Amino acid sequence: MTVPNITLNNGVTIPQLGFGTYQIDPADTKEATLAALEVGYRHIDTAEMYGNEKEVGQAVAASGIAREDIYVTSKLNNGFHERDAALKAFDGTLEALGFEYLDLFLIHWPLPKVGDFVETWKAMEEILASGRVKSIGVSNFQQHHLQRLFDETEVVPAVNQIEVHPYLTQDVLRSFNADNGIATEAWSPIAQGKVLDDSTIVDIADRLGKSPAQVTLRWHIQRGDIVFPKSVTRARVEENFAIFDFELTDADVTAITALNRDERTGPNPDEFNYIPS
Repeated sequence: MTVPNITLNNGVTIPQLGFGTYQIDPADTKEATLAALEVGYRHIDTAEMYGNEKEVGQAVAASGIAREDIYVTSKLNNGFHERDAALKAFDGTLEALGFEYLDLFLIHWPLPKVGDFVETWKAMEEILASGRVKSIGVSNFQQHHLQRLFDETEVVPAVNQIEVHPYLTQDVLRSFNADNGIATEAWSPIAQGKVLDDSTIVDIADRLGKSPAQVTLRWHIQRGDIVFPKSVTRARVEENFAIFDFELTDADVTAITALNRDERTGPNPDEFNYIPS
């Protein structure tokens, strides 16, 4: 199966389907990531906060796949928003991964009451200018956070990675991203499993002979978002990859989108100011 690519606002392409490593224990990350690469994934999403960058890098090295053929994202940890700390943290990410460059680096959270994310973004611009990362972006940024970046900095984020699933469709923010040339990445794409028992999704899955997870991931793909489901189970990793041999009808997409409840599984970015100890 061929995974479609999305072209970012700087001309770099990113596979629309990736493998997420959130909440995968570092002890399990190398094996899980290797399995995903064997299945066919060529996009891996990690973060400094996950504590498993080293193991992701080990899997990439052990895979036998050329580094340039694997797209890897990481994210700045919340405790390093000041300029010098951000630059040092990025050096640490490259060292942990064992890479000479990173494909995408994101500010993980805006942390509105902790420092100033505009200063952080200017550090990200320095990292981009160094040539050691191909694209920079943000995660969990709301429209007003993005507007400040537009007003006070030079580089438009390539990506905004936000919580999106059928119970939190985020259509207003997704439209704002698109209007400003920012690709939307969807984390928690199946709402931590909460949507898998929804009768609307189950009925569509039964009709198509697919699983509710496959239908939900296909919904994301057809809406144009980048998605990276996580699993440590080989069969589930394979299932999540097998979403390109069928299509949802427009009516299916509309019905799933209508399930929106504005219901988050994670924190509200306007209220989240957590710094890891």
